[in-house]
Amino acid sequence: MKQALYILSFIAMVAMAQTMAAQKGETIVFTPQWTAQAQFAGYYVAEAKGFYREAGVNVRIEHPSTTQPAMSRLRNNECQATTLQLCQAMEIVDSDIPLVNILQTSMNNAMVIVSARDKDPLTQKGARVGIWSAGFGHLAICMSNKEHLNYNWVRFAQNVNLFIAGALDATLAMSYNEYYQLAQAGIRMTDKNVYRFCDHGYNVQEDGVYMTRHYYEGHKEQARRFAKASRRGWEWAAAHPEEALDIVMKYVDRSHIATNRVIQRLMLKEVLRLQVDRESRKREFRMRPDMVKLASRLMVENKILNREVTYEELSE
Repeated sequence: MKQALYILSFIAMVAMAQTMAAQKGETIVFTPQWTAQAQFAGYYVAEAKGFYREAGVNVRIEHPSTTQPAMSRLRNNECQATTLQLCQAMEIVDSDIPLVNILQTSMNNAMVIVSARDKDPLTQKGARVGIWSAGFGHLAICMSNKEHLNYNWVRFAQNVNLFIAGALDATLAMSYNEYYQLAQAGIRMTDKNVYRFCDHGYNVQEDGVYMTRHYYEGHKEQARRFAKASRRGWEWAAAHPEEALDIVMKYVDRSHIATNRVIQRLMLKEVLRLQVDRESRKREFRMRPDMVKLASRLMVENKILNREVTYEELSE
């Protein structure tokens, strides 16, 4: 009995110490790369359920704005952590801003090309194809060059209106986001007119959490606690998707985002699916060296990178 009381007392003391450390420690301002949506459900869960607090780390989630994108905030020390696609992170490292991946959530690539009028994207040479202004289309550029498609890239900010209006022959889309917007707008999706990059030798991981190496080197324990609590948030979301969606919708409503629960449910389901590695069939939360090597090779070959960016450069 006494031993049990000692154990409970010790656990309570550890929890109190962690809470006090969180209260005294620096705050990690975390900026996801986009506005509030189910793509970031695990972090919302970790904040709402108190996982960050229990881990002894102060975390404040601040979304980017049009004038202050996530990477700009990280560069200016306005946030200490952000989410980036692997190809984005490698391009930033190549530009002499060392980054560290502290948590990898995506294990599969979500990018697709959707063509109009049921055409095969690989037959549309010189087509006008929508691509994000934010620069998520690295692999699409590599594929277009390899297949000698000479796409005419047309940049868009955040929606699929140009494609729906018929101004584009095809558009890039994420399987968890624009894909569902197009489907809701009545665009027919078939194996013929939807090209999935993950099925054609371009299965490169996407979202991970990054810090600048300078900040990480001085805050390793904080970073570890933040990553562990974030992972716990994602695992809870996978086990309780509807409750996680309730939390997501609170963040969405607070940010006045024009969306709905149906779209966010589809997004969450797909994001969680993409977190499961195709080979191990597990949610691994790790950056894969082979995917880093593949992405680096493709980007160097297509002159998007000036040099190879290695797994070791991005690792803790």
